[in-house]
Amino acid sequence: MLYNTRGIVFQKIKYAESALIVKIYTEESGMLSFMIRGIKSKKSTTKIAYFQSLTILDLVVNHRDGKELHNIKEIKVLHVYQDLVTDPVKQSILFFLHEMLIKTLREETPNKQLFDWLFHTLTWLDLTDKSVLNFHLVFLFQLSRFLGFYPKFPTPGEMNFFDLQEGLFQQNQPAHPNFISGEIVQLMAAIGKSTFEDSHQIRLGNVNRRKMLDVLVQYYQLHMPNIHQINSLDILHSIME
Repeated sequence: MLYNTRGIVFQKIKYAESALIVKIYTEESGMLSFMIRGIKSKKSTTKIAYFQSLTILDLVVNHRDGKELHNIKEIKVLHVYQDLVTDPVKQSILFFLHEMLIKTLREETPNKQLFDWLFHTLTWLDLTDKSVLNFHLVFLFQLSRFLGFYPKFPTPGEMNFFDLQEGLFQQNQPAHPNFISGEIVQLMAAIGKSTFEDSHQIRLGNVNRRKMLDVLVQYYQLHMPNIHQINSLDILHSIME
């Protein structure tokens, strides 16, 4: 069946000498894998640059029910990244987002709300002229909503502890060791309630930003044990210092 859909590139794997298998998160069908043949051929109109990580595409696909691999009939880049290919901070954030998305999203059915959020998130990161030092923190909070473990913020009441196991900002200390306390809790709650547009107004400092990122990664690992090590974490830490 032929149809048009937007897609976001998640992963490409070399197959034989001039072919790729590309995993793309599509708006209409969720995660799909495509066979791209003749990618190195001089006659090919499909460029390998189309399949860089998190590139946003406009596609006409040939979806074959019951098959693992599908074909792309037409392709073009829907949004050409600008700052994301030149700004080292934005590049390191994109690298981190890419790894987190690969390790967390297994969407085999369409989720248009999630796709729209990813589309607007990536284009906003590319085009904004505001500080993006807190962007990845807001991203992790917001992504957790789609994954089913977005933290709960009680109102009213003091938030002295963040219970990672229950995903709850709370007044009393949990009865297990998976929690944090101190100044970082209030800062995390502020980031968790913020948006990409206003998060730059929250002053964290490098130490708190690093600690918050480590806590959020730990939070993801508790709720998604298959995540294991995040290889891009050290790069992101170093570029933020």
